[in-house]
Amino acid sequence: MSILVQDQGFQPDDWTAPITALEDARAGYGIDLPSSTDPVELAGRLGNIPLIRVDFPSFADGRGFTIARQLRLMGYTGRLRARGHVIADQYAMARRAGFDEVEISEDLAARQPEDQWLFRADWRNHDYQARLRG
Repeated sequence: MSILVQDQGFQPDDWTAPITALEDARAGYGIDLPSSTDPVELAGRLGNIPLIRVDFPSFADGRGFTIARQLRLMGYTGRLRARGHVIADQYAMARRAGFDEVEISEDLAARQPEDQWLFRADWRNHDYQARLRG
């Protein structure tokens, strides 16, 4: 079972529609994107996809952040979820890149409890620019 991390902390997953691979995408379904996906493959289809879940195979693999940013720049306004090996220290970066939420395993949630994620939930005010502005 997975746990969703949002700005309010750990949340139950309220997504009820199927999530399929990109090649099986249908209107109303969510899709899974591997970290190797080129978001340009989704050009012209973004309006039909209510949820995109981007895989993070390792916390050291930052390609998912680039995918999120590119999708937002392409005009994607749906729900964008990071899934996999995202750690609490990366939550603010994930939100700034365009993710709405992070899906983590119960094991990761046990190692990095909710308070560690909530510490980074004020992601708009805790960046280097905010610190420079004083």
